[in-house]
Amino acid sequence: MKSNELRINYGGQAVIEGVMMRGRKKSVTAVRHPAGHIVVHGELLGPGRLAARFRRVYFLRGMVSVWEMLFVGMRSLSFSARVQMTATEGEDPVDDASTFVAGSLVIGLVAGIGLFFVLPLIITSFFDQFVASDLLSNVIEGGVRLGVFVAYITSIGFMPDIRRVWMYHGAEHKTINALEAGQVLTIGNVQSQSRTHPRCGTAFLVMLVVVSVVIFAFLGRPPFILRLLSRVALLPIIAGVGFELIMFTARYRTNLISRIVAAPGIWFQRLTTREPDDAQVEVAIVAMDRVLVAEDALASLRPKTLPVLVAE
Repeated sequence: MKSNELRINYGGQAVIEGVMMRGRKKSVTAVRHPAGHIVVHGELLGPGRLAARFRRVYFLRGMVSVWEMLFVGMRSLSFSARVQMTATEGEDPVDDASTFVAGSLVIGLVAGIGLFFVLPLIITSFFDQFVASDLLSNVIEGGVRLGVFVAYITSIGFMPDIRRVWMYHGAEHKTINALEAGQVLTIGNVQSQSRTHPRCGTAFLVMLVVVSVVIFAFLGRPPFILRLLSRVALLPIIAGVGFELIMFTARYRTNLISRIVAAPGIWFQRLTTREPDDAQVEVAIVAMDRVLVAEDALASLRPKTLPVLVAE
């Protein structure tokens, strides 16, 4: 059956005991409540005119998409956390969290820059006195950055709560893979799919590391402060290039070159995904089901046997 890849502009993210799915018109977060039922929260997506124009421009569309996904993802994560803290079924976990989300996003970006850009540069500076080649220095920096990323992902993977998030991450991928294969979204069909996907955020982060090595290689080896500022300033460009490469690997996933480019990102997803159980897949299907309600072109792929366990 012909793949439905890229017929709709969708994405997803694992959250605390749940999954967020996103289409053209709406994002939907489905979360398993401590009492056992599934709580669903949807948000209409209405980008401004400027963002809508940028979305049609190569490279610029990647910058816009990454920023929007970060903001929508933080809102979904905030919602899932509030659901888990809800003690009584009658309480409403949805509230105005705009300030919290904006603050968390800023803190997350600052922490990310510190961990994945400042720290690798500091470590690389200790090797620079022994390295004559500017290219080799930038390759070492990229290797250190990748090492920090792997160490971070591996270390948090030992936490039980994070392991469950990784399982929901697998459920998200399996559901999207079933959608692209044109299958009805039942638990059985979804569980038969792979837990990896070329458009995953993990693959995107790995792609950023590779692209950054190539771009930074042209900048030589300026003083530490200028080197750090260049990393931060060029991050949107790196994100734009990385986004286009990820879209290429997703669109031409059977092409040999595309498979080679996508291979590192697919491999690293083994660290950030786990095999989900049926209950977790059910949550992912509920989230995608509500997205497909808004995406009329693919409404035929909505689940037909899923029990109604949803509390709006």
